[in-house]
Amino acid sequence: MRIDNVAVVGADGRMGQLFCARARAAGMGVVALDRPLEPEAVRQAVHGVQMVLLCVPAAVLDRVAGLMSGILSGNQILADITSVKVLPMQQMRRQYSGPVVGTHPLFGPAPAQGETRVAVVPDSGHAAGEAACAAVEDFFVRLGCEPFRTTAQEHDRAAACIQNLNFITSVAYFATLAHDDAITPFLTPSFRRRLDAARKMLTEDAELFEGLFEANPYSQDAVRAFRAILNHACAGDVNLLVDRAGWWWRSSDNRGGAPS
Repeated sequence: MRIDNVAVVGADGRMGQLFCARARAAGMGVVALDRPLEPEAVRQAVHGVQMVLLCVPAAVLDRVAGLMSGILSGNQILADITSVKVLPMQQMRRQYSGPVVGTHPLFGPAPAQGETRVAVVPDSGHAAGEAACAAVEDFFVRLGCEPFRTTAQEHDRAAACIQNLNFITSVAYFATLAHDDAITPFLTPSFRRRLDAARKMLTEDAELFEGLFEANPYSQDAVRAFRAILNHACAGDVNLLVDRAGWWWRSSDNRGGAPS
């Protein structure tokens, strides 16, 4: 199966705009949908498309998938791009009896060259699951992306560490230092770089990251692991932690371009 036409739900969002533009550039037919999603208008718009790609937040995915369940034919692929996979995959399977594929683009709306990896999760319980997953992988390749397969559980464990732990530790760090004007004369360039790096996440995207933290079943496990590491610092074992952290700079080519 080859996907030559797609409906993008959430097409006015930044990721929706990116995928609409890339699909059109690849010669695909694109139906762009956004709020308000009136059932009859959506029914007419998605008629005949091979895939419906949900570019909507995880918090509303169940509701949007429910709308699609009464509209899609059963042969069309339903896919999402949320940053969490266990719960969205369950929601899409519950709402829709046709083939479901979960995806997570590991980049933002303006990716740099070489930063276009996409995690793809097949629906192994559906008869067309393998064919649908292969079609979605091909779809992303034609958009200039690099898809790779994973499971919903493996994805969410990794996302809990990479995304959610980064978010929650940044929140905790800056919350700890807030409301203390006495420290401001001592701010260093390295602190300001960290402050600048966290600004967008904690001011513009905080609600998004809060939702992803709460929706990921492995978030609390990641926090508990981090707390255990902090206990070593409390005990004065800082050199142990420095040595452990050095793993990222040893043979970094095996870790997707970690700094050298």
